Amino acid sequence: MHDLVIFDCDGVLVDSEVLSNQVLIDSFARHGLNLSLAEYMALFVGGTMTGVRDKARALGADLPDDWIEQIYWATYEVLRAGTPLVAGVPELLAQLDSLGIPYCVASNGRPEKMQITLGQNGLWNRFRDVMFSAHILGVGKPDPALFIAAAQHFGAKSPVVIEDSESGVTAAKRADMRCLGYAAHDDGARLAALGAEVFDDMAQVPKLLGL
Repeated sequence: MHDLVIFDCDGVLVDSEVLSNQVLIDSFARHGLNLSLAEYMALFVGGTMTGVRDKARALGADLPDDWIEQIYWATYEVLRAGTPLVAGVPELLAQLDSLGIPYCVASNGRPEKMQITLGQNGLWNRFRDVMFSAHILGVGKPDPALFIAAAQHFGAKSPVVIEDSESGVTAAKRADMRCLGYAAHDDGARLAALGAEVFDDMAQVPKLLGL
């Protein structure tokens, strides 16, 4: 049995991806780069904000120097208005608690963003002391360092990662960890191609974990 479950945050614990992505799409459009949601998802999901900025500029977006800070605060405002949990997450966490299986979150996002999204859903206190952020560690996915740091913190020998992005799956495989790929909005083929075991409902996770 796995001795640690490492969750990504956006799109795995909280259903924030579409909200956050629309803020970015709208910003790109204002700066000369028009993308559909599908195009944006294929290009940018799971990246660091610096990477998103640089790729958008390479594609023709005329982004100002302070664009990253602008986009963070615009995103926070939207998320504060209401960010739902991914369906099935409370039940899954309760089952892990009942079995004494530890879990944590490892995200490219800032801690303050996670406090907004997890806080309004009653999960902040569960994750605040076991939160591994690229902004604290100084390196993000697809580098495996976040997942390795989480496993070392818990002394875990058999961790499993739950991810929804290609960069997250890549990081998990580079860390030599089993990865479950949550694909709620497509067939998950891109995640499967990178080695993830694809599923589309959190209710499937206990069986996948052999609980």
